[in-house]
Amino acid sequence: MTIRIYNSLSRRKEDFEPIHPPKVGMYVCGPTVYMNSHIGHGVGPVIFDTIKRYLTFRGYDVTMIINITDVDDKLIVRAQEENTTVETIARDVEADYMTNLKKLGVTHVDRFPRATECIAQIIDLVKTLVERGHAYEAGGDVYFDVSSFPEYGKLSGRNVEELEAGARIAPGENKRNPVDFALWKASKPGEPRWDSPWGNGRPGWHIECSAMSTTFIGDQLDIHGGGLDLIFPHHENEVAQSEAATGKPFVKYWMHNGLMQFAGDKMSKSKGNLVTISELLEAHSPELIRFLLLSTHYRRPIDFGDERIAEVNRGLQAFYRFFERFERVTGKTVYDVAPAMSEDEAPDAKLAKATVRMQEDFLRAMDDDFNTAGAVAALFEALPVVNRFMDERGLDAAGAASKDDVRMLETFAASLRALAALLGVFEAPTPQAEGLDEPTTNKIRMILEELNHETEGEAEELIQRLIDLRAAARKEKNFQRADDIRANLLATGIVLEDRPDGTSWTRAT
Repeated sequence: MTIRIYNSLSRRKEDFEPIHPPKVGMYVCGPTVYMNSHIGHGVGPVIFDTIKRYLTFRGYDVTMIINITDVDDKLIVRAQEENTTVETIARDVEADYMTNLKKLGVTHVDRFPRATECIAQIIDLVKTLVERGHAYEAGGDVYFDVSSFPEYGKLSGRNVEELEAGARIAPGENKRNPVDFALWKASKPGEPRWDSPWGNGRPGWHIECSAMSTTFIGDQLDIHGGGLDLIFPHHENEVAQSEAATGKPFVKYWMHNGLMQFAGDKMSKSKGNLVTISELLEAHSPELIRFLLLSTHYRRPIDFGDERIAEVNRGLQAFYRFFERFERVTGKTVYDVAPAMSEDEAPDAKLAKATVRMQEDFLRAMDDDFNTAGAVAALFEALPVVNRFMDERGLDAAGAASKDDVRMLETFAASLRALAALLGVFEAPTPQAEGLDEPTTNKIRMILEELNHETEGEAEELIQRLIDLRAAARKEKNFQRADDIRANLLATGIVLEDRPDGTSWTRAT
């Protein structure tokens, strides 16, 4: 089946046909490293890492770049506020970002170029735009002349006349038209600076991405990714300056992922509801967070909150329980089974057909605009079949499984692992995938049973005992245990909320 991609430029799904098959060049906008990365900064890398995994599986030779913006107004402001250098902040924040991406399983990025590594290429690109009449110098600054590019607005659907009517030229700006944008900025005292034909200065934000993508991939990209909030003005400006400089179409397929939402509201610094990736990974396992991000279609908003995390965790536990059962029956772990696709239909037709159907449904979903939510659903739908297979044959008893039974289970596990690897999950056993130890399980069960029969005051005391158990688990870095306690409480109608001053709880409505 042909892979189809929703193209933000054409606003429809299109067959995927790379410019120079089998090579695929993919560029994804990365963070401006002025503050530790929040979970929204992890969405794009996880999604596009998964997309590269799948394209590679389908036989393409993919180069993926995620840039690092390490010179920008926000960095300069923060450096001044903290009386330090832009480079110091950028390197510290970048290190935090890289550490967290590795934890989240983002392992298929070929390069993370920094804007400051491409200053020469940026200057050359700006010079080309000036020479071709698409840019002009004004008081040490260089601006792109939007009026010189008639197709401006084709990606975002914005009308230039309407933009001009609503824009203004800020004090200190020397541009001719309010919608023109900066390619090069004259540096003020104390700001980062590089020598250029227009004097000492630094690059504008938009030109950095055009220079980095053309440097490491080429004048034309097969796929350009990023968040929906970047379509305008960032990606619109990338299109204008890149195509004006080369005379070629810049990107064949524009892909934009949905943004994070907290309790139905957009996550943003101004709303005070941002959660850093580091904070999130202190409370939850990386596999759970990756599973959460991929359980929604990439173009839709991703709901982030305690109830949603608990819901996804309950689904993840279903797989972990199968892994435990598989080990009891076969004497080996799921991770000992080499990932492999299956076409076997003997000796048990139901399980064999379910395995093949799981593969077909998974691949069909991924071929349809990389629908990871549909792919995850395909894995879930196969679990009841394999569990029934073990139930009907009574395989949980020691030594009950025949060689054929074991072979069928291993075939299923191999297929599950091969598909899961395309999502970046179930790749290796981790402490976070371990279940609760028996004493803790029994203690939680007893408390929950008491909770259903106690008065309000006594119930509050019991809930606090569970919160204390969870806090101890988190201190021991047993995040799966902490997640299980939260999920068990939620099942009884108790919602936990972690705050800087401790954990509070409310009854679910």
